[in-house]
Amino acid sequence: MSENQEISAKLAGAFGPDFVWGVSTASYQIEGGVNEDGRGKSIWDEFSHTPGKTLNGDTGDVACDHFHRYGEDFKLMKDLGVDAYRFSISWPRIQPDGVKVEPRGLDFYDRLVDSMLENGIEPSATVFHWDSPQALEMNGGWENRDIVGRFAEYSRLVGERLSDRVSRWFTLNEMVVFTLLGHGIGIHAPGKALGFDALNVAWNQLLAHGESVKALRAAGAKEVGLANNHCEVRPIDDSAEAKSAAELYDLIYNWVFLDPILKGEWPLAGFIDPNIQDGDLATISTPIDFLGVNSYNPAFVGAPAEGDELPFDLDVFPEGYEKNDFGWPIVPDGFTKMLVGLKERYGNALPPIYITENGGAFNEVPGADGRIHDQRRIDYTDAHLGALLDAMNAGVDVRGYFHWSFMDNFEWAEGYSKRFGLTYLDYETQQRTPKDSFDWYRRVIASQKNR
Repeated sequence: MSENQEISAKLAGAFGPDFVWGVSTASYQIEGGVNEDGRGKSIWDEFSHTPGKTLNGDTGDVACDHFHRYGEDFKLMKDLGVDAYRFSISWPRIQPDGVKVEPRGLDFYDRLVDSMLENGIEPSATVFHWDSPQALEMNGGWENRDIVGRFAEYSRLVGERLSDRVSRWFTLNEMVVFTLLGHGIGIHAPGKALGFDALNVAWNQLLAHGESVKALRAAGAKEVGLANNHCEVRPIDDSAEAKSAAELYDLIYNWVFLDPILKGEWPLAGFIDPNIQDGDLATISTPIDFLGVNSYNPAFVGAPAEGDELPFDLDVFPEGYEKNDFGWPIVPDGFTKMLVGLKERYGNALPPIYITENGGAFNEVPGADGRIHDQRRIDYTDAHLGALLDAMNAGVDVRGYFHWSFMDNFEWAEGYSKRFGLTYLDYETQQRTPKDSFDWYRRVIASQKNR
């Protein structure tokens, strides 16, 4: 056993035998098979095939070929020792045009879920991870309130087929990122630059979440929640302007997507109001069983310069922080502060939490010995699991941790240039090679079960 596979005394056995350990992926990032079994075009198919939208023109046409190789992947997950796997369902596999049902798509996820269970892995399904049918986008997509009913119907379809075997359901993934990057500034699909008008997209997602919770429960789902991205927000300096900008960013990034669900309130009332109709907040605040939290790093916010379009400056990074290969700062104590902040804001209204994404882009490649020595990923994960323990010791009820990601994959607009996986992907041969971090994570998990 090499030194970098040892686990720290702080982590060994510290989470207990009932803590859920997992890994996460998303359909468009790994599946490939975009033209198989009647799958329709998604907004990410359209976006990635538009020149200049993704790095090197990369697409998810093949990705990790998980559509054909899931059996191999689940055997690796079994070897890793995870309890659960968070995957997402491709909406255009189920409803290629957003309306008509494709039975072969449902059959694929039947096989997928059964294969997980055969390998002793709990299926944890995300209904929507950004790949909505392009046919619905042509009718306004998430700007059009009609999509709420479409999404409820889609949720019913997958719930009725899979809820007898899926342990937990996540309605939508990262509404905030889908809103801001996909509809606010347009660097993700569908590529719309609506500015603050994108908050209507946020509202429709919140509504779709509430209707999805109802539809999944009616279909027999055991546990239902959502996964959203949250971060601690820090002003770049002590100036009143930077603090004011950070407070506004915190409101938009963190609380717009949780206050309506957990408090039944719209936190920007009177400042920026979407098209709110009677009964909307009651639907959005339908109780959930858990909250999925995706988090990678804090946000550092500065005051806007004269002439800036946004009322805050995000292009500021303080000196003294190590960064991953995405350029994101590595600040483990920000993870603790974010989680404690959720508890302080919502108190007893905060449901149990699962960390549904956490990890880093570290682009190590195979060395002369054929191994991938990704010590930086091990160090990052070790530090953030330690920070997670600190939050739990401060009273935050966290039930599980899903590492992002199980394997290297299509990283949205960055194409294949960033590697987040515990498993290395050779995209030419599709060979999977567990990294040093894979072995380290396996030892962390085993240490919880053996005490």
